[in-house]
Amino acid sequence: MLSKKSSPYIIAEIGQAHDGSLGILHSYIDAAAQAGVDAIKFQMHIAEAESSEHEPFRVQFSLEDKTRFDYWKRMGFSLDQWKEVKKHCDEVGLDFICSPFSNFAVDWLEEIGVECYKIGSGEVNNFLILEKIAQTGKPVILSSGMSSYVELDDTVAFLKERNVNFAILQCTTAYPTQPEQYGLNVIQELKNRYNVPVGFSDHSAKIETCIAATALGANILEFHIVFDRQMFGPDSKSSLTISETADLVIAVRNIATSLSNDIDKNDNEAFSSLKQIFEKSLAVNKDLPKNHILTFEDLEAKKPKGFGIDASQFQKIIGKKLNKELKQWDFLNETDLL
Repeated sequence: MLSKKSSPYIIAEIGQAHDGSLGILHSYIDAAAQAGVDAIKFQMHIAEAESSEHEPFRVQFSLEDKTRFDYWKRMGFSLDQWKEVKKHCDEVGLDFICSPFSNFAVDWLEEIGVECYKIGSGEVNNFLILEKIAQTGKPVILSSGMSSYVELDDTVAFLKERNVNFAILQCTTAYPTQPEQYGLNVIQELKNRYNVPVGFSDHSAKIETCIAATALGANILEFHIVFDRQMFGPDSKSSLTISETADLVIAVRNIATSLSNDIDKNDNEAFSSLKQIFEKSLAVNKDLPKNHILTFEDLEAKKPKGFGIDASQFQKIIGKKLNKELKQWDFLNETDLL
């Protein structure tokens, strides 16, 4: 997964944007495919396996769930429903990526046929689930949102010891992320430190953030999507709309094309014909008599190039004497000089 398709590899995250509705979830699959992303990412929540009634809300947003545990139960789908989700992704040409939050969820995802696992920021140091995923032999995308380099070092060592193919995403766990929190500098730091594919996981709800990350060398982009930022849900205000996603995909593809096609500033042969049009020749700006000694104040530059001395050579003719009379706006040539 990490090497196929485009670069950067673009992942649209659904997260909880479906609000527990299977129909809305399937609508997001079609919308993401139309926007042109490479992959769509889900979160598999099996409440009993990953949580308890003691888990607090990150944001007290829910009007129908008394506890976070109740919310996770409402966000869950059956194994058969998840299989249909994977089938739908296959039909529209999207890679199915999912974040498990329990070992039980990993078992389900293996039965479904997931090709790549996403590890959320809160699971980076959960070596139990990392061990479970490592045993599958599948590639991993690791978000680094809440982890220090010391913590990441441990996780990277753990994955490398088990020969896991993995990438790391710079991510800031703030919703929505503000410009001073983006941490775009970390992209290169992660590349230098770990020598693995590095990407950017965004929660800014702005398209310029992932465009900047692309220009800075991100191999993978991930961001939340939503039909409208006014919709109910914990991530809506940190998400891109579908139309913004489509614009982002075009912009990122263009930037990636640019980065893969270096320009040699020593070779301007392709501009020869344009240079003839846009560059200029010297002319005189007033009527001048024969034997007049040229000064800077006598000169103008006119299009096109090649009808007089190049404008770039003006210093060489200052102080030269005319061998004939010139009219205002006549081009100035070497044959006009003594």
